[in-house]
Amino acid sequence: MATYRICLIEGDGIGHEVIPATRRVLDAAGFSAEYVHAEAGYEYFLDHGTSVPQATYDAVENTHATLFGAATSPSGEKPAGFSGAIRHLRQKYGLYANVRPTKTRPVPGAYENVDLVIVRENTQGLYVEQERRYGDTAIADTVITKGASERIGKFAADLAMKRGKRLTVVHKANVLPVTQGLFLNTILDHAATVDGLNTGTMIVDNAAMQLVRNPQQFDVMVMTNMFGDILSDLAAGLVGGLGIAASGNVGDKFGIFESVHGSAPDIAGQGISNPTATILAAVLMLDHIGDHETARRIDAAVNKVMVEGPRTRDLGGTAGTEEFTNAVIAALA
Repeated sequence: MATYRICLIEGDGIGHEVIPATRRVLDAAGFSAEYVHAEAGYEYFLDHGTSVPQATYDAVENTHATLFGAATSPSGEKPAGFSGAIRHLRQKYGLYANVRPTKTRPVPGAYENVDLVIVRENTQGLYVEQERRYGDTAIADTVITKGASERIGKFAADLAMKRGKRLTVVHKANVLPVTQGLFLNTILDHAATVDGLNTGTMIVDNAAMQLVRNPQQFDVMVMTNMFGDILSDLAAGLVGGLGIAASGNVGDKFGIFESVHGSAPDIAGQGISNPTATILAAVLMLDHIGDHETARRIDAAVNKVMVEGPRTRDLGGTAGTEEFTNAVIAALA
């Protein structure tokens, strides 16, 4: 009997390629799981009028964790009734912490000795999507609550204590003292109660520059939703790009793990997508559910292939999805 039940959601575009590739890697690593396949995303919305069906809720709620491929979120005016699948799932299941590790990988152009984690508050800020327009004026609300700030602050502090015991609170309270100030001060109040935690603060624009100039100074960084969305992509650029960037959406009960890249409709179906981000998302998932040994083996296999090749096109090579996946499976052996 399988040890775990895992929900797999391919989503849109290249999600249909990177999720099957990642399952092959998990199987080759001997991960003992029963897989439940579910649907969500823009493609599903266009066919059925909803981005997340009830069957997917059932699958998420009755498995140990969920691995999500990629989701399309159309720019501009959204179709009536459309809600982005991953944002909706984050809200529904209280996945308040978006965890984005950034670690040096053996790929061309990567910064050396980078090992940091960006913790992004995942449910509030500007991403509550409360917008309205009055003629030529458009207004968007930002929502910050003390409770959500305490929750993400505790999560980030706990993570920092397991790592280098250094926490940086990134903010813009100098311009937005009410909303950003509430976030900043709430986290600082909690951090002050954690013995041994070295806590600092940094204004977000300076944090962007410091990430480029000296990312090695950071360990765990915590910030509001939009800042985390932007700076985590910047951080990914330091170590190889979005093709190798994974994330976890974590709450008190559920976890959904995903690649950071989009659905890449321009290359979908061509067999050339890089599955690394989804494979590394599976590594985060394995650590979350407690299978650390399999997580370390897969992580090491990915690094071995990055050193020895073949590499995918976004990393300067010529390998397609299948060739790269086969190489990771061979490295596991």
